[in-house]
Order: sequence, then C-alpha cells, then structure tokens
Amino acid sequence: MVSIADLRRLARRRLPRMVFDYIDGGAEDERTLRANEAAFAELTWRPRSAVVHPQVDLRTTVLGHELSMPVILAPVGSSRMFWPRGESEAAAAAGAAGTVYTLSTLSGTRLEEVREASAGPCWYQLYLCGGRDVGLAAVARAKAHGYSALVVTIDTPVAGMRERDVRNGASQLIARRFPDVVPFLPQVLAKPGWLIDFWRDGGLMSFPNIVLPEGPMRYGDIAAQLAAAAVSWSDLAWIREAWGGPIVVKGVHTADDARKAVDAGADAVVVSNHGGRQLDGVAATLRVLPEVLEAVGRQVEVLVDGGVRRGADVAKAVALGAKAVLVGRAYAYGLGAAGREGVAKALEILRTELERTLKLLGCPAVAELDRSYLGEPLAWPPSSRA
Repeated sequence: MVSIADLRRLARRRLPRMVFDYIDGGAEDERTLRANEAAFAELTWRPRSAVVHPQVDLRTTVLGHELSMPVILAPVGSSRMFWPRGESEAAAAAGAAGTVYTLSTLSGTRLEEVREASAGPCWYQLYLCGGRDVGLAAVARAKAHGYSALVVTIDTPVAGMRERDVRNGASQLIARRFPDVVPFLPQVLAKPGWLIDFWRDGGLMSFPNIVLPEGPMRYGDIAAQLAAAAVSWSDLAWIREAWGGPIVVKGVHTADDARKAVDAGADAVVVSNHGGRQLDGVAATLRVLPEVLEAVGRQVEVLVDGGVRRGADVAKAVALGAKAVLVGRAYAYGLGAAGREGVAKALEILRTELERTLKLLGCPAVAELDRSYLGEPLAWPPSSRA
C-alpha cells in the first residue's frame, strides 16, 4: 500500500458494495465529489531548485494544539460499519500519529470510549438530532470527557441524495425492512470476513451519543432526525454558551457565511461542501478557499476539506492559506481496509508524501508554504493574505 488509492482498492475488496459506496459515493451526479479532487490537479508548483533541506518541519498549531502535520481526521458517520469499534480504532491511530480525531454525532461508539482510545486531542462534531435538549446532553458529555473543540456542521438541513446508497441497498438496510433487503443480501454474503466482524460487533448499530427519551437513536431514524436537526445562526449562541470552549463551524462555502460564522463567535471555520455528499453542483472547496480567507482575514483559523488524496494536496491547501486540512475518505478507506492499521497507514502515506513534496519544493517547513510556491490558474481569484 503506497498510496491512498491502494487503500481504496483494498477497502473495495473487503467491504460489501453498499458499505464501500457509502464511503466512496457523493450526491446525485457526483459532480462536486469529482470537482473537489480535480481542483488540486489544476494547481501546479513553482519549486526552488538547487535548495537542499535534509529535514523539513511538518508541524503546525490548530486551536492551540501542536499537530505533527496539518492533517486532521474529519467526522465520518457510521464508521462501525467499516470496522468493529471503528471510531475508537481511528481515534487511536490519530492520537498515535500526533493529530486530532473528530467524532461524528452519527457514530456507533460511545464518545467516552472514543476519547479514552486516543492519546491525542479529540473534537466532537454536533448534529442536533433529537432536538436542543438531546444536543445539550451530548455537548455536556463531550465537555466532561475532555473533547477540546466542538464542530458545528451547518450544511445539512436535509440529507443529500446519494443515489449509490439507494441503488446498492444501503437505504433499505438502514430502514430494516427485511423484504426490501433480500435482493441485496448476495453482496453481503459475498464478504464473509466483513460479515463476521460486523455480526460480532453487534450488527446494525444505534447511535449511543444521541439519547432520545426511548433510548439511543435507531439507525433507521437518520433521515427524519437530520431534517429536524438543521442548525441556524441563532442556534450558535446557546451552543456556544453551553460548550464554553472553542467552536469550529463546518460547512462554510461563501464569504458571507464565513463572516456570519465569525460574528457568531466561531474560533475556526472549515471550508467544506461535505465531500460532495450534500448539494451537488457547488464549487470545489479549494476554489472557494481564497474567498473565505479574504472575508475573515486573521480573525479565525481557516481549515478546508474535500478531495485530499495526496500529501501534495495538503501542501497546496496550506500554500493557499489554510491552516490545515480535514481528511475523511482518505482515512475511511484505510479503516475499511485494515482497521486501526489502515488508518495509521493512510496517515503515514500522507506524511511521507507531504515531506517529500516540501523537499522537492525547496521549502523548509509547512509554516513557510505560501502562494509563491504555486503556479495557479489565472482564473483563480488572487489573495492578499500571506
């Protein structure tokens, strides 16, 4: 396994099609999913030749945490479908690698267990499934168990239409309607290793961090609860008061929303289109990044996600002005392929590629990357931010 693409192929071999496509797929025609990756290819490099740096410094600081490299694990829901106790396994790998793990509200593992698994910092991503009181209870649990930042996702007023999930049976599996599931059973039975792991780990899970009056939220309730859990700007006030710590607003895609996030008290924003899984046809996040940077100046830290598959992609995002990137699919492929070892391998690949990229650029440190290293397309907007 020498690239993220190799981990993707291994995950595809191990997982049933419905599970692999849950990781791999995007909304509708998947234009935005493809655009996220393609945007990195549009940027070229301007290296400094005859410059030798035997050692390069990959470290950065995000919200006061010193990270070994500018890569953070993004929230990925339902990770227990990919590997037993998947959230805990990914968190452990992130901590060992010296970076942040972000736990999704829609996880199948208790947030207390996930936090205990990691030796590094953990953030908690918040959906308001179940309403304000249920959200407040989850925030209190996260605060009590040492999560250091709260990530509030603002781009999910309803779940996006991911057609692969419908065609491959994931939607029917979630709904637990056995007659509807029968046509899709062969793809599950064809992966006995995954099926045994899934069965031993408890099978189709509930969501233990969303505790409704009747108990943990069931898997089949996702769509309805997301539709009832939309976050508005007015919600940020009571969320910030309840949390009392750093707030990261994820899902910013315009300068106006970036400024609103700052006004609402965000300490950082994530330029994100949900990995192309929500509204199809929006611009690649890398293209939007300069606009957001111009809008917020140095008031908050700016992160970006979407389409990162190489260490060179990380370097390009940082050179444009991002403090760090969040990766989702890149580590989820590793988790689906080989659990904790697969996540560790994904991070190792990104680290090795990032280090090699800096050496080839003649750049001594991540902190020294800027737009002077980029031969960007003329159509991209300029940025005055250093």
